[in-house]
Amino acid sequence: MEPDLTEDALLGGRVRLLQPRRGYRVAVDAVLLAAAIDAAAGQRVLDLGAGVGAVGLCLAARIRGCSVVGVEVQPALVDLAERNASLNGMSERVRTIIHDLARPLPSDLGKFDHVATNPPYLAAAVADPSPDPSKALATVESSADLARWLAVATAAVKSAGTVLVIQRSDRLEEIVTHLARLGWGDVALKRLPPAARVLIRARRAGTLQQIETPPLVLHRPEGGYTDAAEAVLRHAAPLAF
Repeated sequence: MEPDLTEDALLGGRVRLLQPRRGYRVAVDAVLLAAAIDAAAGQRVLDLGAGVGAVGLCLAARIRGCSVVGVEVQPALVDLAERNASLNGMSERVRTIIHDLARPLPSDLGKFDHVATNPPYLAAAVADPSPDPSKALATVESSADLARWLAVATAAVKSAGTVLVIQRSDRLEEIVTHLARLGWGDVALKRLPPAARVLIRARRAGTLQQIETPPLVLHRPEGGYTDAAEAVLRHAAPLAF
């Protein structure tokens, strides 16, 4: 093992993950986002902001017949994502490309059945970036702001598909407004207490139709994950809206 990397496990060991020892590291958000994708065998999924590939690998471990394309701006993370796909025996179904979302996606990617994204949580105007350049790029908007991420996501999905987003709860109204403006106004929300995070699923609709589904409570009051959270995070259960 290279000294600047660690090998970690997700989904109770179903997924092995090489990632930087320092800087931005995969959190439970990626596992929750993957669990919320209602994909089926034979479908194609796009992961915007793929990092080291955690979302795609967790989804591919749960849905054996689906395929995933990840898009990531940092070449070093793309290299790790490709290595992780090989490490998990998923290179034929999970691949990651280098691309800046400020530019249009390559036309040869086509349309996807589902698009999932974990955009940087912080707007550049209010952020106090990490001194680690890679972590700062992963957590603070740069060449593409949140509106741009959502525009790319909605443009890449088939008309009957879904867009899945995980974000900070304080940006929920902003996200819903952008999605409705883009024609994706059928919105379902799932909060993740006590984390200040929300999962958002959007479908194409001309007018805003917003529902809030029962939350997934992540932690017990006395500490540790709830049984429902354990089912998703350890045992690869789907996270239904």
